Amino acid sequence: MVKEKILIVDDDANICELLRLYFEKEGYDTEIINDGRECISKFQSIRPDMILLDVMLPGLDGWQVCRKIRSMSSVPIIMISAKGETFDKCLGLELGADDYIVKPFETKEVLARVKAVLRRTNDGDSKASKILTYDKLVINMTNYELVVDGKVVNTPPKELELLYYLASNPNKVFTRDQLLDKVWGFEYYGDSRTVDVHIKRLREKFEGVSDKWELKTIWSVGYKFETKD
Repeated sequence: MVKEKILIVDDDANICELLRLYFEKEGYDTEIINDGRECISKFQSIRPDMILLDVMLPGLDGWQVCRKIRSMSSVPIIMISAKGETFDKCLGLELGADDYIVKPFETKEVLARVKAVLRRTNDGDSKASKILTYDKLVINMTNYELVVDGKVVNTPPKELELLYYLASNPNKVFTRDQLLDKVWGFEYYGDSRTVDVHIKRLREKFEGVSDKWELKTIWSVGYKFETKD
């Protein structure tokens, strides 16, 4: 059985060693990198199944690293930071992180978060083979591709997953908290405006393309993918 590989990116040697020992005891392979630029340069060769990414890094900070990795991969990323403000959590999620853990942390909590994200990723394999098609819109989860009016539109993974989830349940209304739970996969303690930001960016990608469907705001409730056929 091939072991899942965790890439730990942090410049704190003690934290790296603690996490390495804990994860290897649980049966994972680990790689440790202490610099943001090195992470980008070695990412493709390491091919991790999960990245634990500190925000404060030499070379490139965690925000920059997350953005660059998201431009070339949908690998799960958990941000780790001493910054626990709502703004920082929202920023991490908006850049494509799957979860956000605040230092100091309990190692058991990190392990539980990693297992939860990996489980969602693995459970999503069958879902990812599906393609949703609407008028002038194709949501292809096989290769995380959005096609609008015949053109491929560059779309971050979380935006695409949010659109896929809503479009998989046409005309059903979801609250922001429900969407955070279903798409990000954890109970998010903080500002749910991250959903609003993702909806806004999605609308910009296909505004005015079709009159047969739309991402509709249900005031004081949430959002739905409304079809008009």
